[in-house]
Amino acid sequence: MNAPDTIFHRGLFTTLDRSNPTASAVAIKDGVFTAVGHDSEVMKLAGPSTKIIDLKGRRVLPGLIDNHLHIIRGGLNFNMELRWDGVWSLADAMAMLKKQVAITPPPQWVRVVGGFTEHQFAEKRLPTIDELNAVAPDTPVFILHLYDRAILNGAALRAVGYTKDTPEPPGGEIMRDPKGNPTGLLLAKPNANILYATLAKGPKLPFEYQVNSTRHFMRELNRLGVTGAIDAGGGFQNYPEDYAVIQKLSDEGQLTIRLAYNLFTQKPKGEKQDFLNWTQTSKYKQGTDYFRHNGAGEMLVFSAADFEDFRVPRPDMPPEMEGELEEVVRILAQNKWPWRLHATYDETISRALDVFEKVNQEIPLDGLHWFFDHAETISDASIDRIAALGGGIAVQHRMAYQGEYFVERYGYGAAEATPPVKKIIDKGVKISAGTDATRVASYNPWVSLAWLVTGMTVGGLRLYPQRNCLDRETALRMWTENVTWFSNEEGKKGRIAVRQLADLIVPDRDFFSCSESEIADTTSDLTVVGGRIVYGTGAFKSLDDAPPPPAMPDWSPVRSFGGYGNWVGSDGKASAIRTHAMQSCGCANLCGVHGHDHARAWAGKLPVSDLKSFWGALGCACWAV
Repeated sequence: MNAPDTIFHRGLFTTLDRSNPTASAVAIKDGVFTAVGHDSEVMKLAGPSTKIIDLKGRRVLPGLIDNHLHIIRGGLNFNMELRWDGVWSLADAMAMLKKQVAITPPPQWVRVVGGFTEHQFAEKRLPTIDELNAVAPDTPVFILHLYDRAILNGAALRAVGYTKDTPEPPGGEIMRDPKGNPTGLLLAKPNANILYATLAKGPKLPFEYQVNSTRHFMRELNRLGVTGAIDAGGGFQNYPEDYAVIQKLSDEGQLTIRLAYNLFTQKPKGEKQDFLNWTQTSKYKQGTDYFRHNGAGEMLVFSAADFEDFRVPRPDMPPEMEGELEEVVRILAQNKWPWRLHATYDETISRALDVFEKVNQEIPLDGLHWFFDHAETISDASIDRIAALGGGIAVQHRMAYQGEYFVERYGYGAAEATPPVKKIIDKGVKISAGTDATRVASYNPWVSLAWLVTGMTVGGLRLYPQRNCLDRETALRMWTENVTWFSNEEGKKGRIAVRQLADLIVPDRDFFSCSESEIADTTSDLTVVGGRIVYGTGAFKSLDDAPPPPAMPDWSPVRSFGGYGNWVGSDGKASAIRTHAMQSCGCANLCGVHGHDHARAWAGKLPVSDLKSFWGALGCACWAV
């Protein structure tokens, strides 16, 4: 037997292999685990050229896999984006913005494009347009908040050409002053097209910069322990043009994330033709273990897209939905392509299932790994129907960012199982977890894991009772082995087991023994993909294999701030930023009873008509104590 390329030993391995749940050492050859066991067994396999890495008793987990990440689109733009993900005060966020404005040359914009919510800030609000104009009188600033709104300063309005004479776009609203002039606030009503169409007007990076940008986004994901993802396509992400960068990196062996990609239609009323063309020119599963085709979606037809914005009532899908969806699903089923379908509300899911059941009567769906994404308000009946058809449900932690809005509209009772993760598991339906980043939520997998375990939003609101929360091992499986069904790679990755792909991470804290409040602040000290060390820091820094060159252009926010939690501009630990934010929250007292749980008190049954004004006036809900 050939000696392994690498042995990792003296570790505390959580393998997720039920036949061999723990180990202290692994051997890797040609990117695959060849031995998983105790040091005494594995070390005997070493040869003269085997690289031996001592883990010094650290916890080791399988690499994390995001079931829904817009990594291709996100990579093209990452170097242009100022990330407020994991920044816990608006004051800190605005200080970052001011610093970035000072170094951004014309005609470039400063973009804050999702991954955060106003509820994460100690101040519990977004910046005002006046504040943006004061910080950036001449540099265009575009701030995207979830799927609900964008805030533009005066320079950005001038850059995109919105004036008093600009007509209202379909599906959105340009807020105006009494004279009819745009104020800088854009609202998604009922979908985000106006937000994304406006963002698309900004300057783009040249191709070589996009290559660099994508490498830095993958590097940021590796820093957080992500080794794989399923790309869900996205608006303004055209195939094959916008896949050229990721294809180049794949061809050159520079991918540090394993990527399965779905094809997302871009043409309202032209969806059928898109999928007719793609099923003739692309082959399901074409590619490699690093870059491979994964079917259709998340957009199959625009008439079935129920964009979630819990600040407004649930949208009703148009009557043509079923007919248009059936045309596309028939094409996919005939060509044995699996699909994923974005669906927030059970009303949409139920209607889509009518279509899937109808097609199944003529073209059996057996063996097709199709699934719904999101499914926040899915019903028991719909879960049972999905189970009967052999489908799955891919959940994401969007409620960690929008839970407060959901509670405000529908109440705590309705929010207790949004989505009903534990019930889906108990019913035996295929289920996995992800983020839906980079715009509607953060790409940080540990925020999702914390949400699954604690049931809390990033703003501190406890959404779920314990019966809908997961233990840590189950949550970890949602981010590892469970995801492989959704990319049709079961048995190939997701566990630390012989013959599986050698993807593993060493977190900076023990996931199984740290406090629940620390889970979201986790990063990776060592990330390994296919036996290759793609990220190392601390004791493992010297092992880091070829980090990317500096972010391009030289004014990129990535150079100044890194990514999640402003890890370059601070001490690198989100917990420190959170502590600073809590200290500066301005509460009238320390609130030892509620521990600054502002978000929950916001949505509580308070005798006021404007909850946010109430907070501004009185601070903590325990003001009367």
